[in-house]
Amino acid sequence: MRHQIHDLLAPLPGTARQIHSFHFGPEQARGKVYIQSSLHADELPGMLVAWHLKQRLAELEAAGRLRSEIVLVPVANPIGLEQVLMDVPLGRYELESGQNFNRWFVDLSEEIGNAIEGKLGDDPQRNLELIRTSLRHALARQTASTQLQSQRLTLQRLACDADMVLDLHCDFESVVHLYTTPEAWPQVEPLARYMGSQASLLATDSGGQSFDECFTLLWWQLRERFGEQFEIPLGSFSVTVELRGQGDVNHPMASRDCQALIDYLIQSDAIVGETKPQPPLPYPATPLAGVEPVTTPVGGLLVYTATAGQYLEAGQQIAEIIDPINDRITPVHCTTAGLMYARSLRRMATAGMVIAHVAGAEAYRSGYLLSP
Repeated sequence: MRHQIHDLLAPLPGTARQIHSFHFGPEQARGKVYIQSSLHADELPGMLVAWHLKQRLAELEAAGRLRSEIVLVPVANPIGLEQVLMDVPLGRYELESGQNFNRWFVDLSEEIGNAIEGKLGDDPQRNLELIRTSLRHALARQTASTQLQSQRLTLQRLACDADMVLDLHCDFESVVHLYTTPEAWPQVEPLARYMGSQASLLATDSGGQSFDECFTLLWWQLRERFGEQFEIPLGSFSVTVELRGQGDVNHPMASRDCQALIDYLIQSDAIVGETKPQPPLPYPATPLAGVEPVTTPVGGLLVYTATAGQYLEAGQQIAEIIDPINDRITPVHCTTAGLMYARSLRRMATAGMVIAHVAGAEAYRSGYLLSP
């Protein structure tokens, strides 16, 4: 194992933060896997899974069982990790800018396209290496003017040439689910099966230039631009894995999730071992554009009548909003049939608040598809 420390831009004299990356695998590795956790710093189940994975990868490396380089970043957001206000962790948005930590990573698609124009050829592998080299150089030329930009660039540079990128998150209260692209789904479906993902949400461009899509979108856009003339492999695929809810930080769950990731890495040929049979897929993959963000029309005490992981019929009640002053009870229904994979932690709802997400089978939304 090689431990690397990456200094972030210090916002003030006397302050310092770092990203720590742990690199496993042989010197002559076949391929690269990048795994990070807790980019939203108040989403900690993935950090515990990453810690378990760190121990297991050290054992596998010592046994000579790693084929690929595996880069692990267990604390992907030291800025957000420190943001605690009156005993409440605030790890989703940077307080100074108000920006979501998992948005607005650098989009270099046009720059890379211009750099490789006239250099692509008939050899797909050479085209892949040309793009990766151009991407590494382009990211190296980028400069950061804030600590947040510095953190984003550090993570992008660590992951830009990986064949596989796994970003470990969690929701508020939820079952295991994941986000990836339709193009990558054949490669990702075994992961969904091993993890027991109850919802797999697919979109090529969900908006916001999130960490996972800053890689997949680049390759997709280059293939759109040059694909009719030159063969360009899918040089990287990314998955955001949502490891249940914020409170699900315990060793039994983390150990199972760690083993599921290892099973997937064995299946993907990154680790030497016997491939385990894939379990059934709990729920078929559906378009992210088919997700219904269920909102409440009024504010009040939020009492759920449906649980995360429950399949709902269109029009089914999922909660009621109680006004304890006038005794009015307002039922809240979903309009889309599908699996309710996540719901809010809050129990005092405000009017217009999203209280749950239901994975419908048919796409009906467009544009920006992510939560704020």
